[in-house]
Amino acid sequence: MQQAASFPVIPELAERAERVAPFIVMDVMNQAAAIERRGGSVVHMEVGQPSAPTPASIRAAASRALEHGRIGYTQALGTDSLRERIARHYQDAYGVSIPAERVVVTTGSSGGFILAFLACFQPGARVAITAPGYPAYRNILIALGLEPVAIEVGPETRYALTPELIARAHADRPLAGVLTMSPANPTGVVMVPDAIAAVAAECRRLGLWYISDEIYHGLTYEAPATTALSADPDTIIVNSFSKYYCMTGWRVGWLVVPERMVRTIERLQQNFSISVPYLSQVAGEAAFDAVEECEAIKAGYAQNRAFLLKTLPEIGLGDFLPVDGAFYIYLDIGRYSNDSMAFCRDVIEDAGVAITPGLDFDEGRGARTVRLSFAGSLAECEEAVSRMGAWLKRR
Repeated sequence: MQQAASFPVIPELAERAERVAPFIVMDVMNQAAAIERRGGSVVHMEVGQPSAPTPASIRAAASRALEHGRIGYTQALGTDSLRERIARHYQDAYGVSIPAERVVVTTGSSGGFILAFLACFQPGARVAITAPGYPAYRNILIALGLEPVAIEVGPETRYALTPELIARAHADRPLAGVLTMSPANPTGVVMVPDAIAAVAAECRRLGLWYISDEIYHGLTYEAPATTALSADPDTIIVNSFSKYYCMTGWRVGWLVVPERMVRTIERLQQNFSISVPYLSQVAGEAAFDAVEECEAIKAGYAQNRAFLLKTLPEIGLGDFLPVDGAFYIYLDIGRYSNDSMAFCRDVIEDAGVAITPGLDFDEGRGARTVRLSFAGSLAECEEAVSRMGAWLKRR
C-alpha cells in the first residue's frame, strides 16, 4: 500500500515580531534612493542624523587606535576609561556626581533601550510613552513582549507627560514604567526642570521605573536641557554619541543605571554582544574633547532653525510645535491633507523633498502631521522651502 506523500510543516514566525511596524522614515529613504537612481534630485529632510562628518579629532583618535593593530573585546560594561569619562561629564555638564560603576557603554541608544527594558520589566509589563513619540520605543517594547501605552500629549501640557496623565493611565491598568524624552523626537520640545522633577516624583510615588532618553542633550537653542538624574538618582538614563557628536554610524551610547541593576545589565550585554566595538569606545572618549567642533556644527543647526521658523509660515506651513531642541520641526498639515503618508509621497515625487509622515510618531493623530529634519546645510533648507512653496501653490 502506497503511503500518502508527506509535506514539510512550515513553522510560523513569532507573533510579537510580526506585530512590529516598519520604521516609516526608512521607507521614505528607500523612496528617495529610488528617485535618485532614476536621476532625480531629492533634498533630504527625512532622516534624523547630522549631515556633518564626525569631528576630525574624534576620527583621529580612532585612527591612532587602529594603527596599534589589535582590536579586541573590552569588558562587557565598557572600557574603564570611557565609563570614567562619561561619569565626569555628568559632573561637568550638570553638577551631578555619579560613580563610573553605574555607567554602561551600549551599542547606541537602541542597545541601551533593549538592555534597560529587559532588566526592568517582566513579560507583558505596560510602559508609558508619549504620542507623538519616537516609534522605536513602541516597536522595541512589542518585540520584547511588553505593552507600550501611548499617552496622547498636546499643547495643554506642552507636549510632555505630566504626573496627572501618568496617574490616570496607571489607575486604568497598572503601569510598570514611564519613558520620557527631552529634547524630544519628533517634536523638539524640551521639558523644563520642574516638569522632569514632577514626573520623577510621581514615578517614585507609584513605584514605577523612570527611563529618561537624553540623546539630544547638547542640542538646545534657548536653555540647556536638564538630566533627570538631577531629580532622582535612581532614574535610568539613556544617551548616545550619535546626535550632538555626529556619530550615528559609530553605534556607541551609554546607560546610567542604579547600582543594583549593573550586574544584571552586565550579564545581558555579555551574552548579546560581548562588548561594544573597541574603536567606537575610543572615539566616544575622544568626543568629550571635541566640543568646539560640535558647537560649530550646532551653530549651523541654529541658523537652519531660524531660517525655517521664518520661512515655513510664509509658504503656508506655519502650524508647528515649539522647536526648543534637537533638529526637527513637527508640522500640522491639516489644511492641505488628512493623509500624511500620501502628502509625503506626493511631495517627494512632485517636489523632490523627502520628509517623514507623522504616522511614524503618532498612530492616532499622525495622519495630519509631518516631521522635517534640519540637520543638513542651510542651502538644503533653502532649496527645500523653495521647492515645497512652489509645490503647495500648484496644489
